[in-house]
Amino acid sequence: MTNFRTTIELTKSSHSISHKSNILLAGSCFADNMGTRLAERKFNIGINPFGVLYNPLSISAMLMRIIEGKPFTAESPELVGHNGKWHSMLHHGDFSRNTKEELLDVINQSINENHERVKKCDTVILTLGTAYAYIFNRTNDIAGNCHKLPAKEFTRRLLGIEEIVGSLSAAIDTYRRTNPEIRFIFTVSPIRHLRDGAHDNQKSKATLLLAIDRLVELYPDNTAYFPAYEILLDELRDYRFYADDMIHPSHVAVEYIWECFGKCYFNDDTHRLNKEIEDVVRAIGHRPFDADSEGYKTFLRNLLGKIEAIEDKNPYLDFENEKMQCNTLLNR
Repeated sequence: MTNFRTTIELTKSSHSISHKSNILLAGSCFADNMGTRLAERKFNIGINPFGVLYNPLSISAMLMRIIEGKPFTAESPELVGHNGKWHSMLHHGDFSRNTKEELLDVINQSINENHERVKKCDTVILTLGTAYAYIFNRTNDIAGNCHKLPAKEFTRRLLGIEEIVGSLSAAIDTYRRTNPEIRFIFTVSPIRHLRDGAHDNQKSKATLLLAIDRLVELYPDNTAYFPAYEILLDELRDYRFYADDMIHPSHVAVEYIWECFGKCYFNDDTHRLNKEIEDVVRAIGHRPFDADSEGYKTFLRNLLGKIEAIEDKNPYLDFENEKMQCNTLLNR
């Protein structure tokens, strides 16, 4: 039978990710997509401590800042007032606030929380979005986000392969001093940056792929590449796997890439536990025909028993929200 699609070959990793892993995800919005699915299944994760970031030098700067636990101050040159709000040039706009004091509170709280996490971290998943970066001319530093400042404030350029490798190598070396066994999993976002132009987008993605390839050569025991980019662009190349904007992957595509990720990094026990957690979450979302019926109350009691059985076997999992929802429905 003729095969009408290209199938990306997946290799089972020797580094398994489980619910006991301590995971940090950072980078483009594709990291958010994967992080959301991990969080829904009760993995111990942190997602984008500085918000969504796209270029590898800003991601590296974020990694260094949180491992060092270095707070921002009122004099930090990264803090900029614009259009009635205060922004950090190293953070996504989700962190912007009305006053500098409020901004400092929220960005330093994130540093403190994630500094404690990365000291125990065993897995870092980084999604690189683009090799194009914007230099903030006032400081000559690369901006993680331009926050709609005037274009004249920035200089755009394509980062070099060795520049990217040098920056991320410094972060890898620093994290390895804390945990020599730490594992970095790199992906390239399959989301095309067509505002750069189709050709420039290809140059950008190629630069990222070559830089990651070099990092994997330099750190064979601590780095790996997961082919999310190739899965969407080669295996799922039909536009039915894209959202309405024809740029972002559809829900079906993201689910398929999630399944591929699981094949690479989850063992049989993790797959089984994922299934049990998914069943609980699905059951919580069930809407009965008669919420006051004895049959539904029996369903909720059985669900509570199932949650407690999972907790007994896996005491590190947190089902407090689900148990509270069940008890609220039982006592209504």
